[in-house]
Amino acid sequence: MADAIYRSARELLEQLTAGQVSARELLDEHIGRNEAIHGSINAVIATDLERARADAAAIDDARARGEQLGPLAGLPMTIKDGYDVDGMPATAGNPAFTDRPSHCEDAALVASLRAAGAVIWGKTNVPLMLGDVQTYNSVHGTTNNPYDEARTAGGSSGGAAAALATGVTPAELGSDIGGSLRHPANWCGVYALKPTWNVLSMRGHIPPPPGHHVDHDLGVGGPMARTADDLRLLYDALHDSAPRQPRDVRGARIALWLDDPAFPVSRDVRDVVARAADDLRGQGATVEATTLPFAADELIENYFALMYPIIGSGLPAAVYAKLEQTRDAHIASGESALDPYGMTAMAVHSTASYRAVARAMAARQALKDQFAEWFTQWDAILAPVAAVPAFPHQHKGPLPERTIDVDGTDVAYPHLFDWVSLATDLHLPAVAAPVTRTETGLPVGVQLIGGWHEEHFLLDLAEALEQETGGFSAP
Repeated sequence: MADAIYRSARELLEQLTAGQVSARELLDEHIGRNEAIHGSINAVIATDLERARADAAAIDDARARGEQLGPLAGLPMTIKDGYDVDGMPATAGNPAFTDRPSHCEDAALVASLRAAGAVIWGKTNVPLMLGDVQTYNSVHGTTNNPYDEARTAGGSSGGAAAALATGVTPAELGSDIGGSLRHPANWCGVYALKPTWNVLSMRGHIPPPPGHHVDHDLGVGGPMARTADDLRLLYDALHDSAPRQPRDVRGARIALWLDDPAFPVSRDVRDVVARAADDLRGQGATVEATTLPFAADELIENYFALMYPIIGSGLPAAVYAKLEQTRDAHIASGESALDPYGMTAMAVHSTASYRAVARAMAARQALKDQFAEWFTQWDAILAPVAAVPAFPHQHKGPLPERTIDVDGTDVAYPHLFDWVSLATDLHLPAVAAPVTRTETGLPVGVQLIGGWHEEHFLLDLAEALEQETGGFSAP
């Protein structure tokens, strides 16, 4: 049973097409798996089984009639609770959203998955308003890491990553503005793709609050899976693109970004990234250590300057006022994130704030220009995802006041955003890929970062790396 539950999405679709299994059987199998592990992991926090079973039956009937079906027809899926799903509106871990009407419009990416034939049956846990790299909230509780339940599964797509790692789902839809795809994938030993900014629609995602869509500057949606090939399958369905021929990675020029005095990294992580460099060399790539064309301090300062004010821009003043009234209460409760409502108090239609954002955007364009010139020497970047493997649950106090242990040294919690900042701030695509486990059994992966719209080549690199490492390893 353990081996069967970890079949890839591609394998499941082949079995469906061959008539070896029905969509209804697959759905029930994954629902049963969730029932078996929910008490210890707490990944799935809402279900709509009646709708899912009806959808699965309709797909089985259509397949029996020989009808043309979508590329994901019959594949059972869960969705991160930052996306609206009809019958399961997003709560985003926020008590204020628990009484939303059950019927809502599917988020744009959810609609794309349904159109491709995915059978959506559950929602996975997130931190309050998706505002932490850990997954916990007062509505649905804490999601545990499948490899060590005393540790975080990551966030904000932590429930998604834990569901993948435990065989509850073969595929997931997450989102990322502060490493929210990459951190949980890294700490749960699975794969995630953060696409180029603005390639996939974020309409129907929370934050911002329900009913308010903002095409904000940094956030993206993307797929999560247990294999690099499944990432490609899901991305093509979300992007509505035809499959592409893989590019040979032999001779690819990979920049190894690992030594940066401003960005701490533990010995465990350093060793894993160095191993991944050797693995890619084993696949014929050229991997050389390098530094970025600008100071890391300049990058992270620009990233933080843009992360919060932009998210709130364009919302009505009344929405700002209501959110600000409750923000201090959440901070006092110990349930706060850097900004629990996905926007900062400084951004209330302030001329000064808009000027600050404009300056940050101009500075970011200068970074983009420097990067574009420097990147002509390279095909991709190999880097850590985070300074450390998954750490013990740590929920007390505002994020800026927390610390993490890096080889015995207390380091400020916001350093968890260091290594993910490049791809987010400069709108670059990135893939998080598992490599191995530490001596204590914790998964550690790497980040592959590419040029704008180079998602498919990053997936080629991830598949090449997977051939060397073996990829996902079940807990």
